[in-house]
Amino acid sequence: MSRASTSKNKQPAHGRSERPAAVGVIGLGIMGSAMSANLVKAGFEVFGFDPVAAARKRLRAAGGTPCASAAEVAERCGRIVLSLPSEKALDAVCEEVLSSGVRDRILAETSTLPETAKLRARDALAGGQLVLLDCPLSGTGAQAVNRDLAVYASGDAKDIAEFAPVFDGFARVRYDVGAFGNGIRMKLVANLLVAIHNLSTAEAILLGERSGLDAAQIVKVVADGAGGSRMFQVRGPMMVDRSWDQATMKVAIWQKDMRLIQEALQRTDTPAPLFSASLPIYNAAMALGHGEDDTAAVYSVLEHMIGGPKPKARRKG
Repeated sequence: MSRASTSKNKQPAHGRSERPAAVGVIGLGIMGSAMSANLVKAGFEVFGFDPVAAARKRLRAAGGTPCASAAEVAERCGRIVLSLPSEKALDAVCEEVLSSGVRDRILAETSTLPETAKLRARDALAGGQLVLLDCPLSGTGAQAVNRDLAVYASGDAKDIAEFAPVFDGFARVRYDVGAFGNGIRMKLVANLLVAIHNLSTAEAILLGERSGLDAAQIVKVVADGAGGSRMFQVRGPMMVDRSWDQATMKVAIWQKDMRLIQEALQRTDTPAPLFSASLPIYNAAMALGHGEDDTAAVYSVLEHMIGGPKPKARRKG
């Protein structure tokens, strides 16, 4: 396994390769649509496909060009971003791109999917002289909108450099982390912390609120100190505003990420008491009907455990 030097492989938004005129995006969900819009803003001609008509309509509204299929995207673009919800979707897209007969394309797979699925896709595409990079993203949907994503790029260094101008169009920073598969491994390390920090944010805000503090002030003050975290900054306001119905990472999708982390922990015999303690809370969020809500809904789960939200005190007079 190759080792990446962080001093040489942290790449801010300055690509070294020739900038492609057209970029494809296959999968226009929360992340894919945000990346597409930012690529349009960066001056790329963006072609995209998603089986959901509303997603294609959003791409057109953002200034991109919807395509009728993944194959059409591959025919039009030499650099393609994949943002897919499942390994089944990845297999289907690879099959369609291969069936188009195109060659000399580089595809960056940005989803959190099993390493085995990414390896299978890489090998299938290589048979058609197509390159797949494993490049999961760190950041929420809201961060994607603001181009505040980090890319964990893994695969052939030359191919990553070729794709660099595209990464620069939708991400704040890129880390080259070595051999193919290191990207998803790094993402699972990061997501383990996200799972814990998201829940600890809910615990802290609820403690403060039940202690008589103003919840909005808790977020403002604590986020600026040693107890703050990126999840506290991003999800704390959603918990205060109870706006978890505006999902940037749905609980149902997050369950898939949690399973992948569990599998990695079991495979490596890694003890993880804090992560293990968080699992029942996320499962409870599903049971309470928060599957389509943002993971900030863990705050609602904790409230449910104490009988619901604390009634607000009536003003005197």
